[in-house]
Amino acid sequence: MSPETLSRYWHTVRWLRPGQVYGQLWFRLHRPRPDLKPAPALRPGTGTWTGCARTASMTGPDTFRFLNVERCIAAESDWNRPDWPKLWLYNAHYFDDLAAADAAARTLWHRALVVRWVVENPPGRGSGWEPYPTSLRIVNWVKWALAGNALDEVARQSVAVQTRFLRERLETHLLGNHLWANAKALVFAGTFFDGAEAEAWRARGLALLRRELEEQILPDGGHFERSPMYHAIVLEDVLDLLHLARVYPGLFTEEEVAAWREIAPRMHRWLRVMTHPDGGISFFNDAAFDIARALAALTEYATALGAACDPGPLADIEALTGSGYVRLQIGPAVMIADVGEIGPDHLPGHAHADTLSFELSLRGQRVLVNTGTSTYEASAERLRQRGTAAHNTVLVDGVDSSEVWSSFRVARRARPLAVSWGRDDDALWLSAGHDGYRRLPGKVIHRRRWRLDPQGLVVEDQLEGRYTSAEARFHVLRGSELTWTVERASGRPTAGTWHPGFGQAIVCEVLSVTPAAPVWTTRFRWQ
Repeated sequence: MSPETLSRYWHTVRWLRPGQVYGQLWFRLHRPRPDLKPAPALRPGTGTWTGCARTASMTGPDTFRFLNVERCIAAESDWNRPDWPKLWLYNAHYFDDLAAADAAARTLWHRALVVRWVVENPPGRGSGWEPYPTSLRIVNWVKWALAGNALDEVARQSVAVQTRFLRERLETHLLGNHLWANAKALVFAGTFFDGAEAEAWRARGLALLRRELEEQILPDGGHFERSPMYHAIVLEDVLDLLHLARVYPGLFTEEEVAAWREIAPRMHRWLRVMTHPDGGISFFNDAAFDIARALAALTEYATALGAACDPGPLADIEALTGSGYVRLQIGPAVMIADVGEIGPDHLPGHAHADTLSFELSLRGQRVLVNTGTSTYEASAERLRQRGTAAHNTVLVDGVDSSEVWSSFRVARRARPLAVSWGRDDDALWLSAGHDGYRRLPGKVIHRRRWRLDPQGLVVEDQLEGRYTSAEARFHVLRGSELTWTVERASGRPTAGTWHPGFGQAIVCEVLSVTPAAPVWTTRFRWQ
């Protein structure tokens, strides 16, 4: 193994918690035997599940559209086809369509699909029995039952078998949104069923949720993985818990419900700040459309549950200091910038090398965008989309600001420096730096200052230290009204791609700016 590879491994694993290392070994070696005894009795509840409907994914009795790709699951082997992307197969096992828009119109398809899944996915075998898809499927089957679709005895037993298996396969080696999803599933199953066994599931899930909420939700309301997409997913989960407490009144303690009710508005406000005027999330770290519910749908859901969300206008400067994002809004322009950590040190799997990148909307339309996320498959394209060059920031000596590698790994990572912001006459400004390039021989520091006024945006970049090459990149959506000029640098447009959804690629223009001095300026103007 080369010294470079050893260094990369060391700087990746050195941040892991001991429990993650132990958990990884346990997860690989411990294979519990599925417990096939009958399901517990159902717990009586009141009310009907409505929830936050998502886009339908079933296009026929055995055809599905996930990640913008349609496929047919016609045979038992199709549930685990090795030539299909893992994430697409995961989606097939989630059963999200049971809680999708107009689900009642597809009830016959759903009933047949539940029967097929039980028969064609024997307990403990295949992708569908991995903890994450198991967690999402348990919740979706319970929601479907609470919406008035009675699960037959075979399906109820399957839910119980799945929950028992999950209880022995909690993703303590991954933590983050995965362990959160495991805990939510235990709570849903433990609430749906009655008796001592179900209560043990529920107690374990609630204990995990309490612990994980405290760590995963930052003081500014943001999810600690710093992905707007995963933040929206977890926000919906919190709202689902409030909904579950309504369906089973008196079952949850006042303290538990109060904690969820307090945290939901903070998470909602964070999502407002990180959402563009077009209603979609900004693309920092792993983020794409159509995976999580959009702000409008979550606002409607929260309102229906009585979770008070601040409807007032956002301030000109909104600083999410815990997460490291700052939003500037003036005149027709909205800018959202990343000036923080890439994520928690022990869990940077969804991080991109995007420190000091930003996005810009003008008159309600996006004009400057980060590249986005179209795949989780281990590939050159996945690495490219995580890399610095795929974001609106500066690349030094062809090296990423944080050492992203594989699909979900990061070795050495950038740290923010000297973050400040304010108002200057008729303009707003933001200033920050990072030390991600200090690992280079020239000990380079990148500093950036943005100045936003109603007519334009000025981006001033500065590199301290020795370097061979540098390039500032700005991804511009076609049809935008931006004009640009550079000072102490040369600029040229090149071809690029934007990936607003999994499986999508849209042609865009990339402005490549090569500096002629340690400090240079890029000016964007509009009418």
